[in-house]
Amino acid sequence: MKTPFHLDSLDKKIINLLNDNARLPFVEVARQCKVSGAAIHQRVAKMEEAGVIAGSSLKLNPNGMGFMTCAFIGIQVNLTSTSTHEEVFRKIQKISEIVECHHISGKYSLLVKLFTRNNEHLKQVIVEQIQSIPEITFTETFISLELGFERELGL
Repeated sequence: MKTPFHLDSLDKKIINLLNDNARLPFVEVARQCKVSGAAIHQRVAKMEEAGVIAGSSLKLNPNGMGFMTCAFIGIQVNLTSTSTHEEVFRKIQKISEIVECHHISGKYSLLVKLFTRNNEHLKQVIVEQIQSIPEITFTETFISLELGFERELGL
């Protein structure tokens, strides 16, 4: 097992600043950290190399794009063979409304998060795309009423 990368106080400050705004220029990060821009570039490069920083991305607002329903679905897979689980996973991956898929322990094999335009669209995705996969034996859907909070792992 790989030894975790040691984060010092400067690394943590850099991460927290970039977590708040990934588009913050390194020059501004350097100013707020009271170090040179080169030091920030070196630190970020080392954290990327160590796998601490896995990149940055644009965050889309599903509601702003007309996807008003967020749901989580527990999926039970008939585990007759390991290939069955992988086959279901590949089929699930093709459903564009699903934005996350977790392999989990417990009652379900998979837990997915999806966004749909409304409850009717959600029903359509469940019935026509998810439950139509023959290896899926059971699903349970949880509709999110409201996002309480969301955050990246903090330091």
